[in-house]
Amino acid sequence: MRDKLSLIGGIVLVAIVIASASLFTVDQRQYAIVFQLGEVKEVISEPGLNFKLPLIQNVRYFEKRILTLDTPEPERFITSEKMNVLVDHFVKWRIVDPRLYYESVAGDEARARTRLTQTVNSGLREEFGRRTMHDVVSGERDRIMDQMRERADRDARSIGVQIVDVRLKRVDLPNEVSESVFRRMEAERTRVANELRSQGAAEAEKIRADAERQREVIVAEAYRTAQQLQGEGDAKATAIYAEAFGKNPEFYAFYRSLEAYRASFAGKDDVMVVDPSSDFFRFMKDIGGAKRN
Repeated sequence: MRDKLSLIGGIVLVAIVIASASLFTVDQRQYAIVFQLGEVKEVISEPGLNFKLPLIQNVRYFEKRILTLDTPEPERFITSEKMNVLVDHFVKWRIVDPRLYYESVAGDEARARTRLTQTVNSGLREEFGRRTMHDVVSGERDRIMDQMRERADRDARSIGVQIVDVRLKRVDLPNEVSESVFRRMEAERTRVANELRSQGAAEAEKIRADAERQREVIVAEAYRTAQQLQGEGDAKATAIYAEAFGKNPEFYAFYRSLEAYRASFAGKDDVMVVDPSSDFFRFMKDIGGAKRN
């Protein structure tokens, strides 16, 4: 009985060992390639439990997720103006054909990264060599990234890889040329500022001259209108005085004398040296206003 149980236990143990050697799982984040005696037998891209022949077949796993290729140091490129620029960039890539990927780079991610780095750097060197500093910094930066992604993707497909994106993180000048560039930019900005100031001063002078001319015109027109109104008023006043004088000359003479008195004795300290018997005081001497003989 004991021997029988030992035998059953051994059979179960062997079955477990054979099952563990025959079954494998594929994660949703992975590809799996089944090899038989060193040759690719099957590529599994769907997750789940799978079977392989023990001892004869083995399995290797590859990433299905998007990977990042980031340069540790900025790369140096030359623009069409023969100016050196330092470019910091990164690449997003993923494996889309595991069989071709294994056959091209033996499934070695380091070799794939080297191949992609060479492809991207070569393309960037060509793109930067056809553009000016202004273009690569701002003008055509998006276009460079789009063209680089398309070009790098065409080359990467030959090793079973897809280039998802190429991005320029930063474009800088080397230290040895940045100072001279900054000085030139400063001088250019200063020239533009001085030119704008001159244009502003000329425009201000033109505006002031035009405002002064308008002021002179307005003052002249106002003065002309005032003189015209004053003349009309004086004419009307003269007509009224003449009419009043014609109706009652004596009253008119008396009223004008009162106006003269008011104007002459406006201040308390006013002093006048006048002959009391003069005609100026005739209404003060004779309330009735008649002249004495």
